[in-house]
This record gives sequence, structure tokens and C-alpha cells, in this order.
Amino acid sequence: MTDRIVAERIATVDAVVEAPAPLQPIDLSDDAAVTQVMDLAERVGEVVLASGTAVTDTTTQIEFVAATYGLSQCDIDVTFNSIRISADRGPTMPPASTMRIVNHRTLDFTRLAAVDRLTRRIRREVVPPEDAHAALDEITSAPHPYNRWVATAGWALLAASIGLLLGGGPIVAASSFVATAVIDRTNRALNYRGLPSFFQAIVGGAIATVPAILLATFAGRVETSPSLIVAAGITVLLSGLQLVGSVEDAITGAPITAAARMLDLLMMTGGIIAGVALALRAADMLNAVAPSIDMNSSANITNLPLKLFAGALASLAFALACYAERRALAAAAISGAAATLCYLLVQYSSFGPVMSSGVAACVVGLAGGLMARRALTPPLVVAVAGITPLLPGLSIYRGLSALLNDQQSTGLNQLLAAFGVGCALAAGVTLGEWGARFLRRPRILLRFRGIHPPTFATGEIPAVPPK
Repeated sequence: MTDRIVAERIATVDAVVEAPAPLQPIDLSDDAAVTQVMDLAERVGEVVLASGTAVTDTTTQIEFVAATYGLSQCDIDVTFNSIRISADRGPTMPPASTMRIVNHRTLDFTRLAAVDRLTRRIRREVVPPEDAHAALDEITSAPHPYNRWVATAGWALLAASIGLLLGGGPIVAASSFVATAVIDRTNRALNYRGLPSFFQAIVGGAIATVPAILLATFAGRVETSPSLIVAAGITVLLSGLQLVGSVEDAITGAPITAAARMLDLLMMTGGIIAGVALALRAADMLNAVAPSIDMNSSANITNLPLKLFAGALASLAFALACYAERRALAAAAISGAAATLCYLLVQYSSFGPVMSSGVAACVVGLAGGLMARRALTPPLVVAVAGITPLLPGLSIYRGLSALLNDQQSTGLNQLLAAFGVGCALAAGVTLGEWGARFLRRPRILLRFRGIHPPTFATGEIPAVPPK
């Protein structure tokens, strides 16, 4: 605990501000060496971009790695699925350029943290490019730290936690757990067979609705809220989408990538809604009972300890499902509890869900930036996990239910409210992370300002000139 409070290390997002002058820059006339450095920078950018990092932070990391080895004059273009680098080598040599396509997107927080540490190591030691490539190969080819069944249990535990957070009882939590486990294993099998993600979202939305229909039809005497099972399933399906990155790109001046990510987000959300609607229509055709839902938003803080526990457990489960490290699991749980507490208190103070979500997300973004300094956890891990309990799964189901019952005004109002909550969450995280970068560093860091990394040739630490 003491080490994490007063540790001298800080997060890469804070450290990567200005690239240091290289101790032994590569020969810019050597095409092979230049290509090697550019490929290293692109591969680092590929990992962070695929994890949902915003374009600005991805560009900063790429520029930092390239400049560390002497490629300080680079034009970097990062889009939704590609990275392009053009390096200026002076007036006597033609520029070097390369491009890399980002085909796969996966939430592997252990890999993201490992690349974060490698970037910090490159800054501190100026690792030779071939050694950095070997380390990056080991990171990207390493298996997941947990078994796939552990990840499935994480997703299922997330759904159960959301069910409790929304006010459901043990039956809702257990049903959500089982339904989400089935969704995860089914979509893994469909993904292995190459089914597009949009249709996987439809299947997931339909499976999430089936237990709610069965409970509403055959367990009418049991006091429960079957609609909360659907809301928990929708929240789980939304949690893996790049909500934070899309809005942060729009805010920070990357409109093309923001539009692409937002379109991908809307398509996946549309698939989820379509799956839920298909299941409800099938239930109507079979004369089954559709789960009823309360359209009134609640702003109470009853059972506060249980809700805080559920919020913390939901964030921890999401981080576990995304293969986060152990220290990241603790940070995610703390951020989830803090977000839940802020949201409930602000909403109880007569503010709406949009404002409450924005304030809670701002706190999470600030906490993520500060936690990253002590725990060596990328801020994205804490931020995305922290806002997961606040995703508007219940509002989406309310809007869909109203539309299916010919209540267009109420339905559109609920769907727009869900969209507003999503934007407020992402914008709040962005603002919080921005604020964390300008807070004063711990005083213990002042002791290490004069330390310089060793050179390649001698391995000695250069003497610091007296002030």
C-alpha cells in the first residue's frame, strides 16, 4: 500500500509528453534501421488502438517511440483501422513511410498494461530496436492470463451484479448469470465460425430476453422483476463497445475515427435492440407473457451498501472478463464503487441521469489518471471498468418496450436519454483524465528528476551537472 501511494513511477499517459533526445539515434540513411523503428512504433500503436484508446493518445505513443530512436520529424495518421507513418529524413534523403492495418479488436487489459510498461522502459533505457521488437513479440503472442471459462464467469458475474444494482433479487441475479454465460459461449462459437459481429449482437440480445420471458410466463407468483434480466444483458453487451474512445475522438479533434467508431457502436446497439425485439415478438406469437417494466426512473439511495458492493463487483467482473492484471482488478473495483456512489448521490440531489452520469464518469476519469501513477495501470482500464455499472441498459429496454407498445413518444424519449447518458459517461471520463494530467506530482518524484538513463556503450549513468 505504501509503495502504491508514494511510488516514484508515473503512468505512461503522464510521462509521454515530450520525447527525450535519443542517446544513440539510428542512422537515418539506413533504410532497414528506419523501417525497423517505424514498424515498432506502429505495432505499439496497434495494440493501444485495438484496446479502444483514443486517437490522440495513440498518436502520442507512436510519436514518442519513433522520436526516442531519432525519428523526431514524423507525420502520423491514425484512423479507425489503420496507422500510417511518414518520417522526414532531411533534405537529402527521401521520406520513409509505412502503413499498418488494425484488423482485430480485443479487450485484453494485460496486454495493454504490458505494452504500457514496455513504452516506459523504452523511455527509461532506450532499448535497442531489436530487443524492443523481441519484447513486443513476446507480449502479443502470449496467451491470455486466465482460462476462457474464467472470462465467461467474469461476464456472467457482471450481469448478476448489474441485476443487483438495478434493484433485482437473487432470482434476477442468478438468471442474468446463466443467460450471460450462454451468450458468451454462443458468441464465441459463432465468432469462431466467422459470423459478423452485428448478427452476434442480435443473438446476444435474443438470448438475454428468453429468461425474462420464461419468468414472466411461468413464475407469475414469484415477486421478481424479469425486465431487469434484459437490462442486465443489454448492459453486458454494451460494455465491450468502444464508447469512451468514440466520444473522446470527437472531442479531441479526430472526427473521421470518431464517426467510424460511433457508427460501429450504433450498429452493435441496433443489433442488440433487434435481438430483444425479435424475442419479444416471438413471445407474443406464442402467447407468452412479455416482461413488464416500470417507466418511472428511481432516484433513491436505499440499500446503499448493497448497491456499492454491486457496483464494485460489476467493475471487477468486467476487468476480469477483459483479462486484467490483479492490481488492475482492485483499481477497477474501487472505481466502480466510487462511480456508483457519485451517481446515486448526485441523482438523489434532484439531478437527472445525464448529469449524474457525467459527474460520476468525471470522478472515475480523474481517479483513473491518479491510480495509474501508483498502480502502473493504464487509465483506460480504470475508466472503462468504472463506468460499466452506469451503462444505460435499462433505458434502452424501456425505450424499446415503449416503441413495441405503440408509445413512440415515450420510447424515443428513453432512447435519446440512453444516448445522452452514454455521451455523458464518455465525456466525463475524458474530462477527468485531462484534469489528472495537470495535478501536481507527488513530492517524492522530485528526488528522481536528475537521474538519466544509461548509455548503450558503457552502461554508466551520466553525471548530473550541478545547478
